Amino acid sequence: MSILAFIFYLIVAAACAWIAAAIVPGRVPGGFFTAAIFGIIGAWIGSSLMGSFGPVVESVAVVPAIIGSGLLIFMLTLFSRTAKSV
Repeated sequence: MSILAFIFYLIVAAACAWIAAAIVPGRVPGGFFTAAIFGIIGAWIGSSLMGSFGPVVESVAVVPAIIGSGLLIFMLTLFSRTAKSV
């Protein structure tokens, strides 16, 4: 993977994270950058576990990336709420 392909991968994964953060209820702790980092990790996990279905942009399967990002961001917001209430 070239540097340019990696940068495009990060941009597409961050866009999927932004979509996932908009879908997940509540506020994401840490703002956009935290959501982008967890979204990139979630996109990688989602693409690895679910394979490549749906549209593919710059080697990122968009649907699994959004689902993986959404689940990871949801868990982040869930754990941050329980940590604040304790």
